[in-house]
Amino acid sequence: MKFGIVIFPSKKIQDYANSLRRRYDPHYALIPPHLTLKSPFEATEEEIKNVVQKIDAIARNFNPVSLNITKIGSFKPVNNVIYLKVESPEDLVSLHSELNSAFEGDQEYNFVPHITIGQNMSDDEHSDVYGSLRMTKVQFEDTADRLHLLYQLDNGSWTVYETFRLRKE
Repeated sequence: MKFGIVIFPSKKIQDYANSLRRRYDPHYALIPPHLTLKSPFEATEEEIKNVVQKIDAIARNFNPVSLNITKIGSFKPVNNVIYLKVESPEDLVSLHSELNSAFEGDQEYNFVPHITIGQNMSDDEHSDVYGSLRMTKVQFEDTADRLHLLYQLDNGSWTVYETFRLRKE
């Protein structure tokens, strides 16, 4: 099965992201707006028990993390993805690093905390959409106190397997 680790932002941020994703993200119906901490990876039913224990142990070493969204950005020329930029406080970067070093598998890209709002666009469409969105004033502040281990269903959608509270002890 395919799994991933994410943070879901507050409803207010999700509603804003979805107002854009509805038009620009073909994955809109497959997963709610999220910040990916660990890219999709494969694990068996037996292996996932160990993964759950590792995530729980990591979550116990972190306090809730601040999420400050300050602008709309793009990954062009690497790919035609448009996103909400999440300022990366040190604790968010550390959480990402711990999760990625705890599990095997290469990370395809450097960690840029973001919430995708548009993807799989042609160059012209990306240029038009990003050109109209990049000057949009965006300002959200949120605190995330949970991580979510997701798994992918046969229809391509993602659902929560388990939730972990960030609770430094």
